[in-house]
Amino acid sequence: RDPARQLNLEALMEWLAARAGLQYLKIDPTRIDVAKVGQIIAPSYAARYRILPVEITETEVTFATSEPFDDRWEHDLSRMLRRELKRVVANPLDVNRYLMEFYGVPRSVKRAREGKDDKPAAALPNFEQLVELGKSGELAAEDSHVVRIVDWLLQYAYEQRASDIHMEPRREVSGVRFRIDGVLHKVFEVPTPVMLAVVSRVKILGRLDIAERRRPQDGRIKTRSPGGREVEMRLSTMPTAFGEKVVLRIFDPDVVVKGFGELGFSPRDEKAWRQMVERPHGIVLVTGPTGSGKTTTLYSTLKFLATPKLNVCTVEDPIEMIAPEFNQMQVQSNIDLSFAAGVRTLLRQDPDIIMIGEI
Repeated sequence: RDPARQLNLEALMEWLAARAGLQYLKIDPTRIDVAKVGQIIAPSYAARYRILPVEITETEVTFATSEPFDDRWEHDLSRMLRRELKRVVANPLDVNRYLMEFYGVPRSVKRAREGKDDKPAAALPNFEQLVELGKSGELAAEDSHVVRIVDWLLQYAYEQRASDIHMEPRREVSGVRFRIDGVLHKVFEVPTPVMLAVVSRVKILGRLDIAERRRPQDGRIKTRSPGGREVEMRLSTMPTAFGEKVVLRIFDPDVVVKGFGELGFSPRDEKAWRQMVERPHGIVLVTGPTGSGKTTTLYSTLKFLATPKLNVCTVEDPIEMIAPEFNQMQVQSNIDLSFAAGVRTLLRQDPDIIMIGEI
């Protein structure tokens, strides 16, 4: 309709939806109950007609399709489900992708719960192979279906630009939530026994002690995204009434490290911040709630200040992101390397700038 608008697949599907008199939907996977998708129709039937359940209620099911003029399946499904059906049009690439993800993951959960392992974990061509960590230990966490679930969660979180992954055990059904744009979204539910195996798998990747479930532990996982970029994840465990809760914080270097102009400062605040951090002496405190940008502000500022003329040192717990411009020290309480001990050591290292992660 708009001659100036570039014709692409998205625009073409919107045009087809309008011609068919249907609503066009940009699929938001965080709003879909993945556990219910596999209960509505069989994977083979969904793949045959390229339809995906995107909203499920007691009286109505909304299906996304990339073929708005093909309604052969509608009458049969309406009679079988005994609910009203609503059709919407979606991008065929999204439909195909989420068909594989939403049907494959529940199937992996089911088989993991049943103890069926039809492929060795190492043979799976998936995201986990990009995790650049050594392998250690053998337990239920190495089941190929558990591996597949963890791989999907890591890749899915990265694609949704989530800042945190929360794995929360409960009495019967455990949940996974992503923090996206500061808000937590429920993504998936799994039986608690499967969640415990998933947590063990994540601890293996983070090189944590999988036998220790009573004490909180911290670690890190380094991955390479499908696009080839390295992404670091900080891992934290916490014992709860129903098992270990795990939080993975995702640090994408392209997101964490920004220029001063991208930090969101007003021109006046940016000028004041530059004047503070460029002073030859003094202390600057950076405080704020979770997700407010403390890490981004600190690392971006240190990147700006770090030159060959200065010795920039940090003491952190854990090291949030490896930066070649700094000398970074990680707190290790098991060998009595505390923040206080770290600062005393750094003062003997001829530092120009010291960044302390916590005080």
